[in-house]
Amino acid sequence: MSRRTSLKITDERERQLEKASDIVASGPDDDPPMSVVIDAALAHLVESEENIREARQKYNPNTIQELCNTSVIGLQYRTRIDHRWR
Repeated sequence: MSRRTSLKITDERERQLEKASDIVASGPDDDPPMSVVIDAALAHLVESEENIREARQKYNPNTIQELCNTSVIGLQYRTRIDHRWR
């Protein structure tokens, strides 16, 4: 991962941050800082991958693939987890 000193907020990224902020907020009047929203999204991604790996011990590959595929984590049965974000 390359480190950058600035984060460009495109319109699409702004929409995603707003949706994520609504999920992270503790109520309708809560407005969490962007750093909290980003930290929550990163934690969710890491925990999701761990949960998928653990679930593969209990459930068949088709079930895992149907329930857990996203645009970020692509599942290919039991062979591997692909990160398709970039």
